[in-house]
Amino acid sequence: MSTGDGLLKILFVCVGNTCRSQMAEGFAKEFGAGRIEARSAGTSAAGVVNRSTIDAMGEIGIDISGHTSDQLTSEMIGWADVIVTLGCSPAASFCPPDFEGRMFDWKIDDPLGRPREVMQRVRQDIEDRVKELIGEQV
Repeated sequence: MSTGDGLLKILFVCVGNTCRSQMAEGFAKEFGAGRIEARSAGTSAAGVVNRSTIDAMGEIGIDISGHTSDQLTSEMIGWADVIVTLGCSPAASFCPPDFEGRMFDWKIDDPLGRPREVMQRVRQDIEDRVKELIGEQV
C-alpha cells in the first residue's frame, strides 16, 4: 500500500518520541530512502530528542540531530500507511476503526536513562526490526 506519490508512509510511535521511535525513524529513512517516507511521534511527546539517542545513532553514522519530538495527532495517523508502536499503547488503541493501513506493535525496552549498553542493544533490536519491516512492506 502506498499513496499517490508512490512512497510507503510509515509512522513510528512510542511514549515520549525521544528515543525508540526516533531511532526507528532514522533507520527507516536510511534503509528505505527513495521507497518510503518515515515520521515519528509520541503519545506523550517530551518535546526534545534525547541526547544519548542522538549519540547512539551517530556512533553508527546516522544523524538524527535534526529530528524533533512531536505529539501524535489524528492527522499523522491519517497520513500513515503503516503504524508501528515501540512499547507504548497498541496501535489499535489510538487508530480509528476505519484505519485501512497495517499496524505493528513491537515490544521494545525503553533505554531512556539506562546504561549505554542498553541503548546499544535496543538500537540493534530496532535496526533489525526496521530492516525486516521495510523488506516486507516495500
